[in-house]
Amino acid sequence: MKIEQLYTKCLAEAAYYIESEGEVAIIDPLRETEPYIEMAELNGAKIKYIFETHFHADFVSGHVDLAKKTGAKIIYGPKANPNYEVIVAEDNQEFKIGKITIKVLHTPGHTPESSTYLLIDESGKEHAIFTGDTLFLGDVGRPDLAIKSDLTQEDLAGMLYDSLRNRIMTLPDDVIVYPGHGAGSACGKNMSSETVGTLGEQKKNNYALRADMTKDEFIEEVTTGILPPPQYFPKNALMNKMGYDSFDEVLDKGNRALDINEFMKEVEEGALILDVRTQGEFIKGFIPNSLFIGLNGTFAMWVGALIEDLNQKIVLITPEGKEEETVTRLARVGYDNTVGFLKGGIKAYEAAGNKLNVIKSVSAEEVAQHFGEYEIVDVRKPGEFTSEHVESAIHYALDYMNEDLNKLDKHATYHVHCAGGYRSVIAISLLMQNGYTNLVDIDGGFAALKKTNIPRTAYVCPSTLK
Repeated sequence: MKIEQLYTKCLAEAAYYIESEGEVAIIDPLRETEPYIEMAELNGAKIKYIFETHFHADFVSGHVDLAKKTGAKIIYGPKANPNYEVIVAEDNQEFKIGKITIKVLHTPGHTPESSTYLLIDESGKEHAIFTGDTLFLGDVGRPDLAIKSDLTQEDLAGMLYDSLRNRIMTLPDDVIVYPGHGAGSACGKNMSSETVGTLGEQKKNNYALRADMTKDEFIEEVTTGILPPPQYFPKNALMNKMGYDSFDEVLDKGNRALDINEFMKEVEEGALILDVRTQGEFIKGFIPNSLFIGLNGTFAMWVGALIEDLNQKIVLITPEGKEEETVTRLARVGYDNTVGFLKGGIKAYEAAGNKLNVIKSVSAEEVAQHFGEYEIVDVRKPGEFTSEHVESAIHYALDYMNEDLNKLDKHATYHVHCAGGYRSVIAISLLMQNGYTNLVDIDGGFAALKKTNIPRTAYVCPSTLK
């Protein structure tokens, strides 16, 4: 028996490759299918089943394409009703892969169709569970992401309580937990950075698995403090339910070199310029009206949060050799309308006689020296800001910036920061697209500001006050 976790940091997502006696099961594959096919071929094995834990909201799964290419059967748990051929399993139904068995445990709560897959090894021992978004390490799945349902998040949270206690916590403590996500995913609130654990550890350390927790307490805890999901989540969930265009076709269309004339024609016809270089490269020179989201950060998540139309035509500015990777990472979150990249990149744009825009950047020390003179804008998440921030800073979270792009004076000067520098440049590029004219990046972000004597405010829990 072989189990391999294929973890993608950009999405904080885990897919799984399981093999026994030349037969393979894949759980929650990403959009591109070749890695799974190549692994099976390398091992002289055949993919037999593709198990989906639920209709994913944060990425487009590769199950439809993978089934077409390999002949493997797609398995969902009870309550799923996708728009393509699958096996909708019954609760406790078993599937054989070589000498091992995968048993379907219907665990609704994150979504109505959510299921956990229990792996029973060659000796009949309950070896591992693949929990999708039902149980994470340190957390459980949020109950507000179901596709168009009459159920409230409180209803689903109650189901999740029952699923955890009746279907998962009854398993042996030494069962290995393989979750669908790790820290950084928006599918939970308090996920661990670890990506593999045991059920016994989770019973001890996971707040949601406390033995003395009542259902009402559980519902309150898992529904309190949930931030609104990124706007692309319901759109991705619907793609996973209804099906999607072939990834190979999406890649062929998007991984196309455009000369400067073709590039500018696409822009004139409404294509968005997406620049995926590093933030350091971007601020030194970029095409006017570009949106920066660098490949070196949580690229897919920010694309999904900020580009509201999945059908938006996109043209790319990429580092040389990163064109195919960029199109792939866009497709993972449902952005299938990339139409090409500028051949020669920024140099080709300048060679055609065009001028670049730049973003001024200043050190944290300079900002501290001029405290009280500069208007400081903090674009971190609400929790980060609440925890600690520069005194008098304006909070303008990047996550929700699209909801009100007129919050500030578009002609005033603002010094902008995030935690380390990645999100602030995204924010500045987005604001400049929308008419802001005097934005300055604070190099190194809040991490650098904390090393200065600039006054800061920290949140104090009321219970600690005397």
